[in-house]
Amino acid sequence: MSETAVALTGFVALFVLMLLRVPVGMAMGLVGVTGYSYLVGATPALKLVGQTSMRTVTDYAFGVIPMFMLMGSLVSASGISRELFRAANAFIGHRRGGLGFATIAACGGFAAICSSSVATAATFSTVAYPEMRRYGYPKSFATGVIAAGGTLGIMIPPSTVLAVYAIITQQDIGKLFIAGILPGILAVAMYMLTIALLARVFPKLLPATQRAPLRERLRAARDVWAPLTLFVFVIGGLYGGFFTPTEAGGVGACGALLLGVVRRKLSLASIRDALLEATRTSAAVFTVLIGALLFGYFLTVTQTPQYLAELLAGLGIGRYGVLAIIMLMYLLLGCLMDAMAMIVLTVPIIYPVIIALGFDPIWFGIIIVMTVELGLIHPPVGMNVFVIKSVINDVSFTTIFKGVLPFIVTDLLRLLILIAFPAIALYLPEHMG
Repeated sequence: MSETAVALTGFVALFVLMLLRVPVGMAMGLVGVTGYSYLVGATPALKLVGQTSMRTVTDYAFGVIPMFMLMGSLVSASGISRELFRAANAFIGHRRGGLGFATIAACGGFAAICSSSVATAATFSTVAYPEMRRYGYPKSFATGVIAAGGTLGIMIPPSTVLAVYAIITQQDIGKLFIAGILPGILAVAMYMLTIALLARVFPKLLPATQRAPLRERLRAARDVWAPLTLFVFVIGGLYGGFFTPTEAGGVGACGALLLGVVRRKLSLASIRDALLEATRTSAAVFTVLIGALLFGYFLTVTQTPQYLAELLAGLGIGRYGVLAIIMLMYLLLGCLMDAMAMIVLTVPIIYPVIIALGFDPIWFGIIIVMTVELGLIHPPVGMNVFVIKSVINDVSFTTIFKGVLPFIVTDLLRLLILIAFPAIALYLPEHMG
């Protein structure tokens, strides 16, 4: 069997295993080791498993993942999401569709210290949805806003997905984090503009609430100092060159713990639960990473990335045509796997193509994350939609997808803007200290 045939067989086997509900990391590792054994030999393949596993879990650069996971878990346990939503609601909730504005603003703030899209969507399903329903917002709009706002978790830094992309492609994690700031702000602004347009077109469906008194606004604003301080300290330290990304993760986790304890928002039980949650999530991420690396070694032996680069370059559709094909592929993969799995599976194959076409790797990292965001909410399958459905029992998948459709259009438009104006992502990294 030729190397190309072996590679194709490996991809088929991988997707069959995933359809059989085998965990993605296990499936990639199994196919990778089996294919490598077939081409190189069983003994080198088994040695590769041990070396790859040990090197991954002991690599200092990979320490950024559990640190930011722990920071996100501690922040979630501290109840900061409710404080952010209450503050946003106090200032802009009185406008027509204001609770939608407040949800997006709070999701953006929470994403800046959480880094998980799924966690953001799940958290605001319990925080924002009851409030929107209490004031008469349609179920479709309420769940659509939460699903869209949840996607901010993997764009606004610190982002675990961006960190993994940086590690795989050997790019500067700090520059990628900084590159996500302006696109993240753009995402928040465009989501709010979408809500404003919906409120103008359907004024009866999106009610306005009573303006909060000045005293309540000041009290709500006072509660926001903790997450704001944490974000400025971590990202400011990265931007100023005071921390490496791994150090920033450690400082962020320590800061989240201290703020929670000082403000009496964390008990010993909640700290223990946050540690366990961060450990479980990190273990799952490392399993996917190790599996992806093993699968990547198998693909390297078969020379699949080189063949793919030659194939796409020979299509004669230009580099933006190739980019469109790659983005379409990510949208389709969004129906099969989560964001992390998509990144670790595809980037080792796609990255050489992107570099050969002359695209900036930092900019492409942001484009990939934005496309993966879209995969989290677009039908027929969207991870955030499933998360919201699991938390909110009285709403159907059809209702959620109906509510999220305007935000899908917004995401597509945002992608086009970032492709047309790469400086949106590259300006801050180019001016890092």
